[in-house]
Amino acid sequence: MVPAVRLTPERRSPDIACRTSIACRTSNRAPDIEGRETARGPRATAGRPGFSRRGMSSMLRLDQLGPLPEFMTGGSTAPLAEVRSPTGDRMWLVRDYRLARLVLSDRRFSRAAAVAPGAPQLNSAAPAPSSIMSMDGADHGRLRRIVAAAFSTGRAAAMAPLVDRTATELLAGMSRRGAPVDLMTCFAEPLPVAVLGTLLGVPVEDRPVFDSAVEVLFDITASSDQEKARKRVQLVGYMSALIDRKRQHEDDDLLTALIRAHDGDALSGAELLSLGLALLTAGYETTVGQISLSALAVLRGAVPREILKNESKVDALVEEMLRTTPSTSVSFPRVAVEDVELGGITVRAGEAVVVSLLHGNRDGRIFADPDHLRDDRTAAHLTFGHGVHRCLGAPLARLQVRIALTRLFEFFPALRISEGGPAAAPSVVWKDGLITRGLSSLRVSW
Repeated sequence: MVPAVRLTPERRSPDIACRTSIACRTSNRAPDIEGRETARGPRATAGRPGFSRRGMSSMLRLDQLGPLPEFMTGGSTAPLAEVRSPTGDRMWLVRDYRLARLVLSDRRFSRAAAVAPGAPQLNSAAPAPSSIMSMDGADHGRLRRIVAAAFSTGRAAAMAPLVDRTATELLAGMSRRGAPVDLMTCFAEPLPVAVLGTLLGVPVEDRPVFDSAVEVLFDITASSDQEKARKRVQLVGYMSALIDRKRQHEDDDLLTALIRAHDGDALSGAELLSLGLALLTAGYETTVGQISLSALAVLRGAVPREILKNESKVDALVEEMLRTTPSTSVSFPRVAVEDVELGGITVRAGEAVVVSLLHGNRDGRIFADPDHLRDDRTAAHLTFGHGVHRCLGAPLARLQVRIALTRLFEFFPALRISEGGPAAAPSVVWKDGLITRGLSSLRVSW
């Protein structure tokens, strides 16, 4: 039997408003995300106007999205193309929406085979074989069932008061500090840190420890192999110590529930450690990136601000933000376990395939006017993946992005990008060298 996961999401969040330990520091970090639960299949939408009263004028072009990995920016626009990853390995890049859904859901493309020794690699810090992100079949299903209840739509909704309260505290801290501020260090980073830390049971005083090392899974060129290895050792050491502490002092949080599952033989020791790390890392970096990218789109005028005041439009707006400017641009690689014909090309057994979620989300055959934000889409975007590896944290990520955007521009209706920073530093600084996308700095005034 898989133990039930019982959590109380209403725990009071600590006063984290722009604390120097987490929020108001300089960040230099350069950012797997599938479709909606209510999707009705991949068909193009057309006809009704988007969010603007002037028609479909809310627009986010692909060339406005900041730096992308080099292998995604070549001249080819083919649905399936051979590329070289940052490690120098040959793999196939999928840009087509329908082919992407096939690769992400077809068992002939294996995540477990992609982390086997000698497999083509996207970066040198792939998830461990014992990670839920690296498993196929029954083992993956077993781990997913253990944690699924904690990330259900209902559970995420129950966490709304915590997210709302934390966002309000952070924004009040920004107001007390006075403009200009770095929105990343004072809001976009500490919000997911606090929410995920509360869900998992990470003590607030420990959060800077993982905050500085959590990007290791997404790093493709920004740091050396030695630095990636150091960060991984740091994270593993921290999680091992935290598990040991929680054995002595049980609490009502997800990590304690996973420890109980291990003690009941539902999880091995390696699975317990890897699952804790996977939930911590994947849920943080991608949400930070998504909040920052969505806020930047509003600040640059891609979205009329009045939409954020319209409750009937906000959820659709968040979905379009997720589609057009996802914080994760590509999937983890998969390896073909047999020869598979894909878009008229035979992918041989042993060859790796990676999906461009960014390009799939803008496939004009599926999404009419793909660069425009519209409130009448019916096809599911790929930002949270597709199939059995669909992101468990999608409901919580959506909740955080929605509350972050609405509260930010409600609190600061005149929020704008600052004109220049200290010592002529740019106000918008993009992260670089990671699979994930986002900003390392976003200086704002009001």
